[in-house]
Amino acid sequence: MPMRGCRLAVALRCIAACLVAGLVAGGLGGCKSPPASFYTLSPEAAPAGLETSHAIPLVIWPVTVPDLVDRPQIVTRAAGNEVAINEFARWAQPLKGNIARVIAADLGTLLNSRQVTVFEGTADPLTTWHVRLDVMRFDAQPGEDVMVDVQWVIRPPGKQAMRTGRTIAREPVAGAGFEQLTKAWDRALVVVSLDIAAAVGTMIQQ
Repeated sequence: MPMRGCRLAVALRCIAACLVAGLVAGGLGGCKSPPASFYTLSPEAAPAGLETSHAIPLVIWPVTVPDLVDRPQIVTRAAGNEVAINEFARWAQPLKGNIARVIAADLGTLLNSRQVTVFEGTADPLTTWHVRLDVMRFDAQPGEDVMVDVQWVIRPPGKQAMRTGRTIAREPVAGAGFEQLTKAWDRALVVVSLDIAAAVGTMIQQ
C-alpha cells in the first residue's frame, strides 16, 4: 500500500504540473500583442511651380530631428507635458530620411526641377544648391492638430551668401487615427517647402 500511495501521489503531481503549464500557455496566448501598423509621410499636391530660367540641382541634406521623435515609434502629445510613445504605430523608415524625401519631392514640384534629391554627390558640386533642415519640433495632438518648427539654411553654389529662415506650420487633423496625423504632417511640410522655394526663387534672381 505505501508503494501504491507513493505512485498515486507522483501521478497527481504530474497531472497538476501539466494543468499549470497548460493554463500558463493559454494565458500567454490570450495576451498576445496586436501587430504594429507602419506609416510614412507623402508629398502633397504642391501649388504651381516657380518660373525659373533653368532646373537647378539641389540636395536636401543634412536633416536633424529632436531625440524625442528620432525613434521608430510615432510620438504624440498627451495632457500637459506628457507624451505617448506609440508602440503599435511606427514609421516605415527613419523620420529624418522621411522628412528629407518629402521636402525634396515638394521642392522638385515648386522649383520645376527633377534634380532635387536627398543624395549628395549626384550632381556637379560647383552648380549644386544645398538645403539643411533642423527640425526643432515635430508634434501632434491626436484629433486636434500637428505642428512643425523647422530652421533651414540654403547654400547656393559659388560665392553667393547663404540664406537662413524658420518656418512654423500648424495644420488641423481631419479625424481620428494615425493616417490622419500623417496627412496633416504632409500639409505642414508643404508650408515649409513653400518658404524654402520662395527664398530660392529670390536668390536665383539676384
